[in-house]
Amino acid sequence: MSLFWKKEEPMAIEDAKRLAAEQALMENKKQSDSKTCYNHLEAQFLLGYHGVVLKVYLENFKRMNELFGFEYCEELLDNILDYLEQKTRCKVYRYVGVEFIIILRDRTMGEASRLAEQLIDRFEYSWTVDNTDCLCAIRLGLCAYPGYATNAGEMLKCLDLAVSRAAEMEGSQYAVYDMKLHTRFQRRQAITRYLSTAFANNEVEVRYRPTYDLKKGKFTRAEFYMRIFVKDVGMVGSSEFLTIAEDTGQIRTVEYYALDRVASTIRQLLDEGKEFESIAIAISPVLLLQGDFLDEVGRVVRTYEIPAGKLAIEIDEYAVSMAYVNVMVLMQELASLGVEMILNNFGSGYSGLARILELPVDTLKFDRMFVWQMETDSQSMPVMEGLTQIARKIGKKLIAEGVETQNQKDILTQFGCHIHQGFYYAPTLPEKDLFAVLDTSLDDARGLVEHEKEVLKN
Repeated sequence: MSLFWKKEEPMAIEDAKRLAAEQALMENKKQSDSKTCYNHLEAQFLLGYHGVVLKVYLENFKRMNELFGFEYCEELLDNILDYLEQKTRCKVYRYVGVEFIIILRDRTMGEASRLAEQLIDRFEYSWTVDNTDCLCAIRLGLCAYPGYATNAGEMLKCLDLAVSRAAEMEGSQYAVYDMKLHTRFQRRQAITRYLSTAFANNEVEVRYRPTYDLKKGKFTRAEFYMRIFVKDVGMVGSSEFLTIAEDTGQIRTVEYYALDRVASTIRQLLDEGKEFESIAIAISPVLLLQGDFLDEVGRVVRTYEIPAGKLAIEIDEYAVSMAYVNVMVLMQELASLGVEMILNNFGSGYSGLARILELPVDTLKFDRMFVWQMETDSQSMPVMEGLTQIARKIGKKLIAEGVETQNQKDILTQFGCHIHQGFYYAPTLPEKDLFAVLDTSLDDARGLVEHEKEVLKN
C-alpha cells in the first residue's frame, strides 16, 4: 500500500443534483402515488428535462359517489386511469382524490393541447361499469417546463390555477398556464403574504352593504364587507382574499376579526338608539366546521351583550350541500344563541328544496344571478316568481341581492319581494356612514349615497 494517496475532488454540485434526481426516479413501490409523482416532477427540473405536465380533475365526483356508491366509483377511476395511460403512453399518477397528473416529457405545448382536446372529446361520452353508464366531466390544466415553475411545488400550484381557470369555462375544458395566469398567481402570492399583517395591524377598511325595505320605506339592515390595500396590487375585496385565506389556513384569523367588528358595530348602534333589524356577516363554509366556531359566536354575543335577532349569520347554500347534518345542527345551536340565520344564494340548486325547508332558517337570500338574468333571460322569471311565492308561504323573509336597475326593482316588487340590496339603492358604505343611513328613507339618504357612488367611481 502506498504511503501517499491522491485526494479526490469533491463531487460537483450539478453531479450531486443529477444523482439525487436519478435516485428519485427509482420508484419505491411502498411510496404513495402522490409522493412518487412529486419526486418524479422534481426530477424533471433537477435533470434539466423539458415537456408539459397535464393535470386531470374529475368534476362532481362526490355526487357520483352518492348516486352509484364507492365500489362503482373506484372501478370507474381505475378504468379512467387505464384509458389515460393508453392514450398518453405515459405513467399516470392518481395524485389526490380524483386528480390525475401526467408528465408528458419531450412533448410540445401544441402536442399536449391536441391531446387535451382528445381527452375532452372522450369524456363527452359515457363510461360503463357493471353494465351501468355514467357521464363524467373533466377539467384539464397544462403547464410547460422549464418555464414559470422551477420545482415540483411551484408546478403543482401552476396546475391548480390552470384547472381553476378551466372551471370558469362552460363544459369540459382545458387551460394553459400562461403569462396571464402567472400574473394572477403573483397577485395571489402578494395577497397571501400581506393577509396576516393586515389583520394583525388592523389595516382593514370596513364597509357595509345597506339593505332597503320597500314596505317600510327605509334602510333596515346591512351586511358586513371589508377590503385591504396590498402594495403593488391595490385595493383587494373580501370576495378575492377570503378564498386565499381558506386555501392558506388564515380563514380563522380573518373571519373572527370580522365577527368581532360586526358585534362591535351592533353594540354601537344599540347604544346610539338606532332602529334596525340586524347586521349580517357571511361565514366561509370552511369556518363553519371548525370546532371553536360556535364558542366564538357565543363569546361575542356575551361580550357585546347582543340581543336576539340583531346578529345575522349568512350561510351559503353550497355549505349546506357539503355537510347537511353538521350544518343543520350548527344552525340550530346558533339559533338558540339568538342569531338570525340567513341562507345565501337561495335557488342556486346546490341543495334540494325539501332539505332547505327543514333548516332553521329565518331569511332567504336570492342568488344574485337570478336578479341579473331577469332582464336577459325570460325563463328565469317564472323561477323567481315561484321561489318568491315559496318563501312567502313558508313564512320566510326574502332578500334580493344585486339589484342595480329600476326594471329589476319593479319586477321583484311585482313578485312580492320587497327587501332589496344593491347599487341601485346604495353602494357599500364606510362604517361611519352606516350610522347615518340606517333607519332613514332613500330620499333622506340620497345625498350621502350619491356622494359615495361618485367616490367609488373615482
